[in-house]
Amino acid sequence: MSEEAVPQQGGPAQPKGLLQQMEELMASLNADLSALDADLQSTGSTGSVPAEEGGATV
Repeated sequence: MSEEAVPQQGGPAQPKGLLQQMEELMASLNADLSALDADLQSTGSTGSVPAEEGGATV
């Protein structure tokens, strides 16, 4: 129950703080996904996944 007492420090500013945290997390996730996308495109491994799934079995 002591965990609930900690976030009440800001009072009305609490939702704004949570929103800011979410925005920072989304920005970080977006940067990570962009870096992963760049890595995948540079290795050229984007076309190997559908072939492994058996898409060209005809």
